[in-house]
Amino acid sequence: MNDTPIRLAIIVGSNREGRLAPTIGKWFLDQVKDRQEFEVDYIDLADLNLPAILPAELDNDLKAYTARLDAADAFVMIVPEYNHSYPASLKQAIDLGYEEWRAKPVGFVAYGGFAAGVRAVEHLRGVMPELHAVTLRDTVSFQNPWDQFDEDGQPRNPTGCAAAANTMLHQLKWWAKALRTARNAVPYTVSE
Repeated sequence: MNDTPIRLAIIVGSNREGRLAPTIGKWFLDQVKDRQEFEVDYIDLADLNLPAILPAELDNDLKAYTARLDAADAFVMIVPEYNHSYPASLKQAIDLGYEEWRAKPVGFVAYGGFAAGVRAVEHLRGVMPELHAVTLRDTVSFQNPWDQFDEDGQPRNPTGCAAAANTMLHQLKWWAKALRTARNAVPYTVSE
């Protein structure tokens, strides 16, 4: 059971036109793809047809999305900071799931202006525990990232961000394995 790869869902949390999220998301995917302990599901919110409100009956697109969340052992959210918080598209994507988030770790790769996306992450640290998810302490952050990536989508100074990604992935692996083992031994419930 310990050798079973961790099913990691990377969620690209912006769907704006002209966004930098896919560049940063693909960079992070490159940090994970050769690590045998992870099996990755790359979820770009711009590619999904999620409803603006939760319908009375789930349609096929929403069922497929929540099934992807449910299958995951862990999450990493690629989070831009918009207006000192995270995007509405990410909030909607979070709220469309419920039990699928429970007892699973969530890491963050953030970016933004001077604050490097940290304010967006801090808001998410208040949201995710309400869904009984565990947020990681360490994040990967890019301050003023617009000029930090070359034309191939690679960081111009890769050492620091690669080290931060490695630290976060190490923590994510520990939490994902520990929580998966616990969920398999005793299913997680929110009350007795």
